[in-house]
Amino acid sequence: MRGSGQTRAMATQLWGVVIAALDPIAQAEWWAGALGWSWEIEDDTDGVVHCDDPSVPQLLFERVSDPKTALKNRLHLDLASISAADQAATVERLLGAGASRVDVGQADAPWVVLADPEGNEFCVLEPRDRYQDAPGLASIVLDVNDLDAMAEFWTAATGYSIGEHFPTGRSLHAPHGRPPDLDLVRVPEPKTLKGRAHLDVHPPGDGNHQAEVARLTALGATPADVGQGPDVSWVVLADPEGNEFCVLRPQ
Repeated sequence: MRGSGQTRAMATQLWGVVIAALDPIAQAEWWAGALGWSWEIEDDTDGVVHCDDPSVPQLLFERVSDPKTALKNRLHLDLASISAADQAATVERLLGAGASRVDVGQADAPWVVLADPEGNEFCVLEPRDRYQDAPGLASIVLDVNDLDAMAEFWTAATGYSIGEHFPTGRSLHAPHGRPPDLDLVRVPEPKTLKGRAHLDVHPPGDGNHQAEVARLTALGATPADVGQGPDVSWVVLADPEGNEFCVLRPQ
């Protein structure tokens, strides 16, 4: 695994999303095709997917031995569309590439819910003004129970700000203001299992790793043991609702 005035200035930066994978190379290649991004192999086993714009969070597919079993991941990705025709074409293209349709209770929502070849759910959104110029990825979506508390924590943890309020969600916008966003969506069920996808954050290059871990802990994060061992360079924490995330070294 790989995060208000004074608090915002000190905030970590969002590196990206880490997703467990049985075949991380195949998953990286698949998602690079889905988003129109580039991909590469890291440490001989993992796959990294990245946009040409270095300000856009990356995706890291990390090798695990256990398949996905949970009905729905607590963190998922939303893909952008520029028109209804583009949305339909994207859905058909991804189905042809190995995605499948899934029902997570979306009913007649205007977005389409699919799963990648390893069963990770994602949405292909209907066209929205905000995402007309999005780099393929519209938003990273995290399920939460307490919208206000979690918005307060994640704005402090990432340096993002609340861009939009919805009855069931908060959309957090990056400091530069452009998508992809970090969206928090209220759900009734609490977190019970280790997440199959999580966020990575890091202090800026001149930041202090230990101090940042202490700051996030003071904001409500707690140490988390996911079997990472004592010799890794990152620190694993859990947010106030138990969602694991990693604090990387300054970069």
